[in-house]
Amino acid sequence: MGDYTAWIGREETRRDFLVDSLIARWCAALDRDPPADRCAPQGLHWCLCTPDAPTAALGADGHPKRDESPASLLPPLRLERRMWAAGAVEFLAPIGTGARIERRTRVLSITEKQGGTGPLVFAELAHETSGDGILAARETQTLVYRDAPPPGSPPAPPPLGEGRFDPAGWDAVRMLVPGTPLLFRYSALTFNTHRIHYDHPYAVGTEGYRGLVVHGPLIASLLLDLARRALGSEAALARFQFRAVSPAIADEPLHLALRREEDGLILAAHADDGRQVMAAKATPAA
Repeated sequence: MGDYTAWIGREETRRDFLVDSLIARWCAALDRDPPADRCAPQGLHWCLCTPDAPTAALGADGHPKRDESPASLLPPLRLERRMWAAGAVEFLAPIGTGARIERRTRVLSITEKQGGTGPLVFAELAHETSGDGILAARETQTLVYRDAPPPGSPPAPPPLGEGRFDPAGWDAVRMLVPGTPLLFRYSALTFNTHRIHYDHPYAVGTEGYRGLVVHGPLIASLLLDLARRALGSEAALARFQFRAVSPAIADEPLHLALRREEDGLILAAHADDGRQVMAAKATPAA
């Protein structure tokens, strides 16, 4: 077991500005009209205060290298695969165009576990995003690191099966095919250089996926947009929690679904054969 004591509590602060052009590009990527109030759509905060490590400082997977220095927010790990496993967001205030953005990040915990496929390391981060000094979003993010698959392992996820997604029991459903142009645009919006999203030979040959992987926060953003469409409001949600269940592969149908329940909303994303990709729940704004 590694000793990660030195990294617990480490903090990082990044600054940015919200400009009209970012909102326009975000909306163009998601095939929707810009909001009339010129405020950031829910989920756009993931495109603010993005990592800006020099290209020479990127690791083999495209992420910024981690080391033992005090400047490294997270420790170096021998585990080669990184995934955004889960997130929980509170939307506290809108962010208007022209706002000065500050995001403070703190390492809450780093823990090792033994999974069914080998060792795992979970890193939990707390983010606070403010616009013009007003706290706009409070978020907990969970990252998971795991070993690369051994040679000869079947690709993940398995090929599409005979089943089909069943829309029965859902109040709102939307199907779309996240193609490579959408993955490229989302990587550009978030300055995300993780190669599983754009480098097919790397995604398949090194990390063992069946194809290019759809970003977890992109799927979460699509679910947020489904809530906007279903509830008819830009600031539709007060809280949103999501958990990655299985990878979604580019150029395959993705089914987004929403159901109203007494204590809030249940949301989910499914592959074409019914395999669940993401599970989520939300609290509508008052």
